[in-house]
Amino acid sequence: MTPQRPLPDSNAAKPLPVVDARIERIETIPLKVKLDRPAAGATLKLTHRCTIVTRVHTDVGVVGECFNGNDDDLQANIIRLIRDELEPRLKGRTVAGLEEAWAAMRVSTDPFLRDRRVALRAQSCVDSALHDAVGKLLGLPLHVLWGRAGRQVQVAALGGYYRERDELAGLAEEVAELKALGIHGLKLKVGGRTPREDAERVTTVRRAGGDGFIVAADANQGWTREQAVDFARRVADLGLAWFEEPCKWDNDRRDMALVRAHGGIPVSAGQSELSRFGCRDLMLAEAIDICNFDASWGGGPTEWRRVAALASCFNVGMMQHIEPQIGLMLVGGAATGRFGEVMLPWRDPFFYRLIADQMPFRDGFYTLPDKPGWGMSFDADYLAHARRTD
Repeated sequence: MTPQRPLPDSNAAKPLPVVDARIERIETIPLKVKLDRPAAGATLKLTHRCTIVTRVHTDVGVVGECFNGNDDDLQANIIRLIRDELEPRLKGRTVAGLEEAWAAMRVSTDPFLRDRRVALRAQSCVDSALHDAVGKLLGLPLHVLWGRAGRQVQVAALGGYYRERDELAGLAEEVAELKALGIHGLKLKVGGRTPREDAERVTTVRRAGGDGFIVAADANQGWTREQAVDFARRVADLGLAWFEEPCKWDNDRRDMALVRAHGGIPVSAGQSELSRFGCRDLMLAEAIDICNFDASWGGGPTEWRRVAALASCFNVGMMQHIEPQIGLMLVGGAATGRFGEVMLPWRDPFFYRLIADQMPFRDGFYTLPDKPGWGMSFDADYLAHARRTD
């Protein structure tokens, strides 16, 4: 008879580091750089790229880090709120308690007269860094931790901004530049011109890109319902992958549902929602085919993943509104994930220069890092160069 091995003493077993690791302090670093040229859409114009690097230091030496946002005017207030409110609430909590930490931070959105954007963005910064810490403690990339083993994410670039001259030729050149980078898709700005003029811009991109090139349009809530339907009908034969935020904000759920029904193009929205509840209402209104909720504006990856789970109940796809440093991993880790959204280097210098050893695009796809957490480390020289001092 084979002797049985004695069972281990469970009381003597040491807890896993991820269970026992606790938050010691939170560090923030504001960054700002000037863009090579302005980025102009229907209802916006950007001249700088801003972000906040957030680091969660733990008592076992692991540091979770990420960068989020593009809010020049709110940046100082976001950092102040992290320092004065979020850090005191989180110090001493276990890193693994993501849901508990998220709920503790959410209290900062309660004050009625507060600009809730500040509290939501602050929560997003810290939540993103906490997810990185958990991934590093477990030794797993986040998309694997979230249940997806594949590393390939199909990408399209946000671009096609309005130009003062040579616009159609410039769009064709931009498509060629994207292809040279290995990006086989463009979401171009519309909504700032007439439907006829913007349809001509889309036609130019389709001709330059060819049949296999992903083409999408983003109106930034620039059109009335009638204008959006007019545009959709003009580009009906051009194979648009999606039509984003086609209608003005004040009645957009109902208007987008009608554009979706009569325009014949998948509709995307969600970046302007502040929570999963707003995204739920978009889905209940049958207003969208794709939800592009923004984890850097709406409470972090924890909230984004709740929206992704909700989207599966409505057969709605998921994207992350730009922020590819987290968006590619989020989309790659979600069963409802569709396309990863990126930008050209001039529009997003942090993605291409702040992240050291950046992975290249190939044949329209991005290969997710295989390192733990978000899988990124920072270029110290560029971090120092971009650090905001004003």
